[in-house]
Amino acid sequence: MRLETLLPLGKVDPGLRAPEVPLDLGSVGRDARLLDELGYDGLVVEETKDDPFVLMALAAEATRKLKLGTSVAIAFPRSPTVTALSAWTIQKLSHGRFTLGLGTQVKAHIERRYGLPWSPAGPWMREYVGAVRAVWNCWQNGASLDVKGEHYNINLVVPLFNPGPIEHPDIPIHVAAVNSVMCRVAGEVADGIRVHPVCTPCYIEKIMLPAVRAGAAKSGRSLEAFQLCMKPLVAAAATEAELVPKVRDARARISFYASTPQYRAAFDHLGLGELADRLKLLSRAQRWEEMPQHITDDVLHTFVTIGTYDTIAKKLCDRFAVVTHCEFSIAVRNDADRECLRELARTIQAQPMDRARQMIVGDTV
Repeated sequence: MRLETLLPLGKVDPGLRAPEVPLDLGSVGRDARLLDELGYDGLVVEETKDDPFVLMALAAEATRKLKLGTSVAIAFPRSPTVTALSAWTIQKLSHGRFTLGLGTQVKAHIERRYGLPWSPAGPWMREYVGAVRAVWNCWQNGASLDVKGEHYNINLVVPLFNPGPIEHPDIPIHVAAVNSVMCRVAGEVADGIRVHPVCTPCYIEKIMLPAVRAGAAKSGRSLEAFQLCMKPLVAAAATEAELVPKVRDARARISFYASTPQYRAAFDHLGLGELADRLKLLSRAQRWEEMPQHITDDVLHTFVTIGTYDTIAKKLCDRFAVVTHCEFSIAVRNDADRECLRELARTIQAQPMDRARQMIVGDTV
């Protein structure tokens, strides 16, 4: 299992309390170098309070080995040509270490935060990925650019705006997914999926991977190198006493996810639809503080991996052998924390990926 980490980007607490401390842009390079030193495979960033491509540029300039990626950059508000150029630039700067992770966002955000008309996300993402790759092919190989679809008509190539070939033109594209529709799209056109934290190993195996394989079969693609990347829900601390607030926060996060219609399939799969209905009503009434108490211990442990630092690495390896890339980190405040994280990284990185590869490929070979 390859180990990555996600930079904290000031995400809002699911109980709608005060937001976490925003990211210190001046620390991105230093933190990236630390991950390189500790033996991490990669660093990914998501799009919340900062532009993920700017963060990737800072990390790329500061490192030489660490793989880099957007855990998600929001696709639809950006033209495919704009995204293609941002990824092309980061790939040049990082000398081939970049992966483009794309997400769709939900209808309300597309319409009311970005001011765009909504369209079904699966077909839109399929067309979007194809358009990005067509632009790259034009720049790298001089191929004719003629994208025609429901959303995009892209056919103009002007020398002034053509960056031309680069040394490492094969940029992997990952697609964020929860539901089977997007998993099928990923199987058709992408190099991997970024699994939402609410997806349990059972849900990945029974719902997501069959859809990925169906998509790959439709387009005649091999899944031999396909990647499954995930930041699991984790509550970890140095001692049992320090675990208490971590577990409390995990309950709040699960209650928030359960109230969100876009994640409903992962809860329905486990027979938790009635819980999701209850929490959706509480969220609409903005009764946020009441929501965590509806998460029983059984539900908590179904979704969250809990343990002290001396046990958490093995628990993650045992539970998520289905994924190829796992995101995990702890705060590094002193030399003892640094060595603890180094050992955690060593343990997780040593996990073989044979089972994940076998489960991804399934009956397609």
